Amino acid sequence: MKQINVKKSLALLLLTLMIGILAACGGGKSDTGGSSEEKDREATSGGSLNVGLSANAKTFDPIKYTGVYESQVMRQMADTLVVYNKDLSEIIPSLATDWKVSDDMLVYTFKLREGVKFQKGKYQEGRDMTAEDVKYSLERSAKESAMNRLSGVTEVKVISNQEIEIHLASPNAALLAMLTDAGNVIIPKEEVEGWGDNFSEHFIGTGPFQLTEWKKDQEVKLVRNENYWDEKPHIDNLTMKFISDQNMLTNALRSGDIDIAMDVKGQNREIISQDSNFELLTNPGLSIVYLDLNNKVGPTADKRVREAIYKATNVEEIISGVNQWGGGVVSYLPLPPGSWGYDKSLIDLVPKYNPEEAKKLLAEAGYPDGFKTEIYVSEARVPYATIFQSQLKENLNIDVDIKVLEWGTYSDTVAKGKAPMNIGGWTWYPDPYFFLYQLFHTKQIGALGNGKGYSNPEVDKLLERAVSETVVQEERAKLYQEALKLILADFS
Repeated sequence: MKQINVKKSLALLLLTLMIGILAACGGGKSDTGGSSEEKDREATSGGSLNVGLSANAKTFDPIKYTGVYESQVMRQMADTLVVYNKDLSEIIPSLATDWKVSDDMLVYTFKLREGVKFQKGKYQEGRDMTAEDVKYSLERSAKESAMNRLSGVTEVKVISNQEIEIHLASPNAALLAMLTDAGNVIIPKEEVEGWGDNFSEHFIGTGPFQLTEWKKDQEVKLVRNENYWDEKPHIDNLTMKFISDQNMLTNALRSGDIDIAMDVKGQNREIISQDSNFELLTNPGLSIVYLDLNNKVGPTADKRVREAIYKATNVEEIISGVNQWGGGVVSYLPLPPGSWGYDKSLIDLVPKYNPEEAKKLLAEAGYPDGFKTEIYVSEARVPYATIFQSQLKENLNIDVDIKVLEWGTYSDTVAKGKAPMNIGGWTWYPDPYFFLYQLFHTKQIGALGNGKGYSNPEVDKLLERAVSETVVQEERAKLYQEALKLILADFS
């Protein structure tokens, strides 16, 4: 089941969100002989599976989608050139069987898998996928993606019917990670152009399931693709239902309306875990929640004030308070533990909770009696902000006024550096580039990730080297770890 500071991001408040998956257990077994244990291991074919998703899908057009819940459906219907392996530690073949990178890291050459067919649609009869389809799909993404999901690609060249080259404007070792995104699935040109704006409702790809019906705001019905190039699914039909209300999602599972519920949160996790008919499976998400303090204006422009706030913040208390039924762990670093750049040895560099030292630092900075400030959050982050507000008042006599904004206003305010403090979230690929560059590079000042205004020339150099010097993951990880050391040193 498939499920990404002030001076820097408050590494202390960074935590990894967990994705809760609830599946029904038990059920009738056919009386075909063999031990019960053997039967549990046997794969059966046929039947239907109903999955509940916690948010609604607005589009399945690869260049228009913006939500992870949409990608969860799209990945059932289409494939990318490459994918991550199960533990997200490396990228492995999918529609591409192998690849190589030029010495200057500007050209990636991919050999395409033979025998891959598109699902049948109105404008083609289930033809073979070709290099021209890869060129069309990826160039469309590079030019038109709403989320810039293939940035830096200048051209895709067809070398032969089974080979293509992707050309970059500048070296970027994170290209392979980008290619795993559902926004870069391969689709047939004639179906996209034939349906126009309605392609999303008539989606065609090369995936294990094909779209048969989409009831807007309700559910998507898929059927097994009998011509799928890889191992075929065991089930005949897959229905994915959109149930945004957490109580309704849980009730649908318990009533048997759905077999699996994705992204179950809060008290419903406890309700299900206490029910012997269900199993709660929790996988770490590539997401962090972080506290940013403005580096440019206000009291937090002083490094001592930022350090005082870090040391006055009990992150463990915040995490346990907000996620009292599970669903979150402390990360300490500005990366989710699921990222291959995460290094546990760096945790010792993170400022420790010490209210007494925090008071001394704040006094040295000229605020012995505290001060008044504001923290900007979206509705979803209010629980974090409320506990944080209480801690700063108790430990430093800092009065924090919580400002709750709708997403558009929040992101605009933070990006422009107008938020004294904010609590945000970041979700992306396992590649550290998509966290550390976005959150800490000087060029990102003015964007949502670095609205805090963090800038360190040495960090910039390391982050640039990590994508321009090598594509070897171990070598890149060392560069990111050096950058993390500097980042952590900037607020301790």
